Amino acid sequence: MNDGRSPLKKAKSFEISQKVVREAWKQVKANQGAAGVDKQSIAEFEKNTRNNLYTIWNRMSSGSYMPPPVRTVAIPKKLGGERMLGIPSVSDRVAQTVWKLYFEPMVEPNFHKDSYGYRPGKSALDAVEVTRTRCRTYQWVLEFDVKGLFDNIDHELLMKTVRWHTKKQVAPSVRRTMVKGAVS
Repeated sequence: MNDGRSPLKKAKSFEISQKVVREAWKQVKANQGAAGVDKQSIAEFEKNTRNNLYTIWNRMSSGSYMPPPVRTVAIPKKLGGERMLGIPSVSDRVAQTVWKLYFEPMVEPNFHKDSYGYRPGKSALDAVEVTRTRCRTYQWVLEFDVKGLFDNIDHELLMKTVRWHTKKQVAPSVRRTMVKGAVS
């Protein structure tokens, strides 16, 4: 990997730290998970970790990273039917984690304190506890379920919000992931 002194660094579009790519790999490896459409497992990826991480870093830094399609698996629901689960490739999970490590600190301060979905340090159990506490305090409850939110949200408005709250360099990668990371 580049040691930061190479003249190639000046040609890079984005400042992506190789240390952050390695940290992302550690997180992906710890989570394990199944192979994506490329059928590459965590163990297979690990056989050539150095080159695989360099490739991810190089593509992300140059702005040329394009996520591969996502493998879909049908998961049975408890009450019948199925839901589709998307499984990204190991390399794409590393890239997504890199973006998360950059993106999350920029947007986290903007979320409402009562937002619990996919938030660091917050869980569904935290949401249940707050709900229990408030049910003892208030005489009414408002409940709603956002079904298919990401499929139905205005993506242009979403991208405008991403650009507003982040470094502009993150937005193209978010858009690419939304469009190219489509389910295969």
